[in-house]
Amino acid sequence: MNSAAPKASLSMQQVLIFGGLMVTLSMGIRHGFGLFNLPITMANGWGRETFALTIALQNLIWGAVQPITGALADRYGAFKIMVAGGALYALGLAGMAVSTDALNFTLAGGLLIGLAQTATTYSVVYGILGRNVPADKRVWAMGIAAAAGSFGQFLMIPTEQGLLSSFGAQDALLLLGLMASLMIPTAFMLREKNFVYNHTLGDQTIKEALKEAISNPSFRFLTLGYFVCGFQVVFIAVHLAPYLKDLSAIYPAVGAPAVATTALALIGLFNIFGTYSAGMLGQRLPKRYLLSAIYLGRSVAITAFVLLPLSPTSTYIFAAIMGFLWLSTIPLTNGIVAQIFGVKYLTMLSGLIFFSHQLGSFCGAFLGGYLYDHTGSYLIVWQIAIALGVFACLVNLPVKERAIHRVANA
Repeated sequence: MNSAAPKASLSMQQVLIFGGLMVTLSMGIRHGFGLFNLPITMANGWGRETFALTIALQNLIWGAVQPITGALADRYGAFKIMVAGGALYALGLAGMAVSTDALNFTLAGGLLIGLAQTATTYSVVYGILGRNVPADKRVWAMGIAAAAGSFGQFLMIPTEQGLLSSFGAQDALLLLGLMASLMIPTAFMLREKNFVYNHTLGDQTIKEALKEAISNPSFRFLTLGYFVCGFQVVFIAVHLAPYLKDLSAIYPAVGAPAVATTALALIGLFNIFGTYSAGMLGQRLPKRYLLSAIYLGRSVAITAFVLLPLSPTSTYIFAAIMGFLWLSTIPLTNGIVAQIFGVKYLTMLSGLIFFSHQLGSFCGAFLGGYLYDHTGSYLIVWQIAIALGVFACLVNLPVKERAIHRVANA
């Protein structure tokens, strides 16, 4: 069992402030990509499938490379990883801005930004947090960091819409690239001066840690649930604005750009309260039950949104409910991983389980565009999201939150 607390080289206040800022920038910028869907595809004469494929590839690369980035951060420290991530993020946004060819656009928005997100989002920040925050405050602190990402969404959605309206898609992306470059100085504030690779008791290797996690049933259950999380949130983030625009022929009031912008901003606003509440409750209640309730609540909210008559008010209510449940899974899931396996390889193991999340994100983003282009409707994807939510509710119930007891080597 890895119970010893690592020696902190950063204060908890420093980790929360600058870790929160890193997540605010990285998650906030990406949450607004859905607003660029129609402006970019219409300007270049592309189908929605092209934009959806770019975002889907971005999420797939993010998930596939995250365990590798996490292992590097666990081995060498997170500082250099985050500096490289900030630079790639800025380059990717600039590449999206100047690309008129679908392949170049996909490489910039999919490959470069996907790689950047592996180094600047939750897994790396949570690794720093796990090493510098006491265990009895860890899930709470993870909730604070997740709430920072939610604040980024709330802040950046209207900001990105304002940039789009004032400057157009190309210049808006270039300005976002300048914002992304602020992650580089933020990384310097999170540099762990006393970082040592063997910062916890035990001499478990990376290979042994991977084998231990993959063979653990609870880890597999969490991985399956995280797939659903990725599917639902990315489908909604990318395709909610086009969905509302399509239904404006039946419900004219929902077609105004302000409705989609407000809805996405509300998701970010209520996600602040949701992730913080999840962090607080996760310190007191079984986290597996909270996860099950979140997934079931999403399915109920989506069902009501699809079946009931659509209006700006119903859209805002749906956004508020989904926002409260949006990223609440993150501190709970990562908290369970840390509780079971310890913090020595937390960044890598969080990255591994996050890969499943990003497979779901790929499916949610791509299937939304693919099935729309082939059926003219998002209905099938909404139905898939509902069914997956029920599945995730059930699969999280048997998770065991007990720490692993390891036999120490002589």
